[in-house]
Amino acid sequence: MWEGRGLWVWLLFLCAALGGVSAVMQKAHRRHLSLHRHRERGKEGQVLHRSKRGWVWNQFFVIEEYTGPDPVLVGRLHSDVDSGDGNIKYILSGEGAGTIFVIDDKTGNIHATKTLDREEQAQYTLTAQAVARDTNKPLEPPSEFIVKVQDINDNPPEFLHGPYYARVPEMSNVGTSVITVTASDADDPTYGNSARLVYSILQGQPYFSVEPQTGVIRTALPNMDREARQEYDVVIQAKDMGGHMGGLSGITEVKITLTDVNDNPPKFPQSVYNMAISEDKVPGEEVGRLKAKDLDLGENGLVEYRFVEGDGMGVLEISKDSETQEAVIKLKRTVDYETKKTYTVKVEASNPHVDSRFMAWGPYKDTATVKVNVEDADEPPVFMLPSYTFEVDENAPSGTPVGRVHAMDTDTSNNPVRYMIPRYTDLGQFFTITPEDGFIKTTQPLDRENQAWHNISVSATEIGGHHQDAKVRVNIKVKDVNDNAPEFATNNEVLVCENGTQTYPHPLIETVSAIDKDEMAHQQHFHFSLAPEAAKNHNFSLKDNRDSTASVYVTRKGFNRMTQSIYMLPIEINDNGSPPMSSTNTLTIRVCSCDSKDTILSCNVEPFVLPAGLSTGALIAILACIVILLAIVVLFVALRRQKKEPLIVFEEEDIRENIITYDDEGGGEEDTEAFDIATLQNPDGANGFLPRKDIKPELQFPLRPGLRPVANSVDVDDFIKTRISDADNDPTAPPYDSIQIYGYEGRGSIAGSLSSLESVTTDSDLDYDYLQSWGPRFRKLADLYGTKDADDNS
Repeated sequence: MWEGRGLWVWLLFLCAALGGVSAVMQKAHRRHLSLHRHRERGKEGQVLHRSKRGWVWNQFFVIEEYTGPDPVLVGRLHSDVDSGDGNIKYILSGEGAGTIFVIDDKTGNIHATKTLDREEQAQYTLTAQAVARDTNKPLEPPSEFIVKVQDINDNPPEFLHGPYYARVPEMSNVGTSVITVTASDADDPTYGNSARLVYSILQGQPYFSVEPQTGVIRTALPNMDREARQEYDVVIQAKDMGGHMGGLSGITEVKITLTDVNDNPPKFPQSVYNMAISEDKVPGEEVGRLKAKDLDLGENGLVEYRFVEGDGMGVLEISKDSETQEAVIKLKRTVDYETKKTYTVKVEASNPHVDSRFMAWGPYKDTATVKVNVEDADEPPVFMLPSYTFEVDENAPSGTPVGRVHAMDTDTSNNPVRYMIPRYTDLGQFFTITPEDGFIKTTQPLDRENQAWHNISVSATEIGGHHQDAKVRVNIKVKDVNDNAPEFATNNEVLVCENGTQTYPHPLIETVSAIDKDEMAHQQHFHFSLAPEAAKNHNFSLKDNRDSTASVYVTRKGFNRMTQSIYMLPIEINDNGSPPMSSTNTLTIRVCSCDSKDTILSCNVEPFVLPAGLSTGALIAILACIVILLAIVVLFVALRRQKKEPLIVFEEEDIRENIITYDDEGGGEEDTEAFDIATLQNPDGANGFLPRKDIKPELQFPLRPGLRPVANSVDVDDFIKTRISDADNDPTAPPYDSIQIYGYEGRGSIAGSLSSLESVTTDSDLDYDYLQSWGPRFRKLADLYGTKDADDNS
């Protein structure tokens, strides 16, 4: 602040009342101080200086939510250095300066250009400064002031956590607290009554009430019964302005549920229950059920049942079905119609959890009488025990007694009983039973290691009456006998490194253990030793650790797997059973190639003899590929040769073999291998089978008796019939015959032969020159007949 100058500050603020807006200007006078420095001496003679204030003002106020057409005048700033000549410029900075608040740089009037909401921001901090208009040089130090937004009642109360859900025990006293509902109002609680809330109940009377100031909901009626009505919908209102007219309000819903208490005793629907049970029922059979009803829920509705009195308490028992809450009456022991026909018991139902507040309402229990009638029945035999367990030694000889079962007919007739073992329970037929007395014996020696327990059934059937039968379970245990020798627990190979540090100076290479198929007793153990044939070996040694294990050590410094790669070490194992058993097991030790860290690289000998870079698998694959390629080549050549060779060997000079087409859709005139006509002019071929290349006969059959060689002058018809018969009876021939189709109609035909075979020996005046124009496929035929005719004519 500058000394020697006074500052004037004009403060304007606006107030809203009943919808009108008025501006009030408030002027703050500065305190006149001397232009000169006043010297005040203290107790110690110190001179104090006091500076004059340049700004004097109070807080500015602006009403929120103002919606007038013009900007709101917040206030006016004025400095006493302002002479009114326009040389002073007022500058405003801070929150909202230039956007919400603007200042007239000449007059210092501050206006609010936007509608303000106190709930968004309650006050703004601004800074004002007076500077020279031409040089912008500060004439006064900057001063800070606050513009507060004045609240109006523009926010209704809100229940932020609604709707509410509450529970209250039934039969609660009047005034019992149920739940507290809370509404919030965004208006200023320090200004007027805008945020002063009052609670009231709109729905839910006369059952509930609410405290106006706190919002606590309480019960308003006594003895509200859940069994009559369980749920209530309550509506609560919160109103501001202290609940006066013109205040804003909000509502919320509260769903109140009455929880159950034990206020109802159990009750049987009827006082007497009649039940019946047959005398052939076994203990545990259900006789009947009854249920006492309790209107309460959950733990309060639980009912316990018990017998109070009656002559049936010794033969009957009662329990509860936890799912249905019913009393279940069962047989405790068997009943006999001939002995007693009726039993009576009294059943009591009570609540295990009783509320002491309602004890005065009466006893929480009820009773009913149950009458049980015994019905007569033809009962099957009854075994003396529900099940039997016997023991028999392993390997006991056939016919060894195992035990005896006993059953009897409980009817008055007391019929005799016969016993048998159902085969489906003893598939191996290891046991037999004496039908008259029930003695069980073995039929063969039993092996415990194969089957330690035999669970069979024995059936007892009464002789006479309705042939009732009963079955009982018989469990037979086979007692162990030491009849199995111990053996290695695992049969894994032991791998050692040749010339490695694994063998020396740490010679331990393996710890072996044993198992025994017999039962292992508590003090049973195994003893290990080298077999006699390996006792003097210089490669390995064995140490019995006396804990049913043994350690194998290396006694030499190195191995050469090229010399020997596998060592077999026989080890003898003995048990201490009765009688003792022993066995010799072989431990396989393989010598492997290792690196400097005794990491095994290879345990095979092949890498030393095979060429570098190729493994055994690769060589086998290469050889297999070569063999396959050779087989393909040989097969291809064989097929080509077979394709070129004719099916039947014949004389190539016979020109008539080219006339071959007999209703055959073959390769045309150029096909000379479909059929062979040479046999017609070679009767000597009838003396035996012609060599054929389309099949490979397994057997060659001689001519059938009665067939004679055909002379050269044989008739063609007879010759064909002979050949057809031979072909039909030849089991080595394929299902077709190449000598079966001939254009021969037989001797003596009126029409004569249509075949061209005889045209060679007859005169013909036909001209075959036209065949030359039929194309290359008929060229051979044209040359054959055309040339023939030319020669004949010449």
